[in-house]
Amino acid sequence: MAKVVLTYSFARQFAGGKTEHEVSGQSIRHLVRALDERFPGIGDRLNEDMAVAIDGVIHQNAFLEKIAPDSEVCFIPALQGG
Repeated sequence: MAKVVLTYSFARQFAGGKTEHEVSGQSIRHLVRALDERFPGIGDRLNEDMAVAIDGVIHQNAFLEKIAPDSEVCFIPALQGG
């Protein structure tokens, strides 16, 4: 299972304050679905303006990215710039 790390604000709002979770899935899309089953409503929020770091590499559009069972996945607010 992948280790998923949520920001403190997401953890507080959806996951009882717990920032680290073990989640199975083959892609980020699968992880988001699994998290949304555990914590209803989090999926919609993770789909909005979030970047994803998979094993330390940041992806802006990561939902089709494959993940390994031992990957670390961090959901972080996307940086906006101009």
